[in-house]
Amino acid sequence: MDHVAVVRTYYSALDEHDYSALSDLLAPTFVHDRPDRTLDGREAFVSFMRDDRPNKRTCHELDEVYENGDGSELVVRGRLLDADGERLFDFVDVHRFEDGVVAELRTFARES
Repeated sequence: MDHVAVVRTYYSALDEHDYSALSDLLAPTFVHDRPDRTLDGREAFVSFMRDDRPNKRTCHELDEVYENGDGSELVVRGRLLDADGERLFDFVDVHRFEDGVVAELRTFARES
């Protein structure tokens, strides 16, 4: 699967609560650095998304996916919507790849 397909599948897995598919896209040493916390390790991240995420009834709407020259990093610009389609915040995610899976994700968010 190419890296663009991986990131699109990543957001679909989050939105559809498919945590097995989500786990398959991430390196064991995956790190997610976001404004409110850092989640260190694939299992910690998947566990948080499955069990502790404040709002699980959300949808990621993607506007743009940018790939750097060698494809090792993708930048995604979009917004997170609640169950009613209301915008919660805009985001930019930077996905860094190693061996075909996401090794690191940095999220930058701006409330609407």
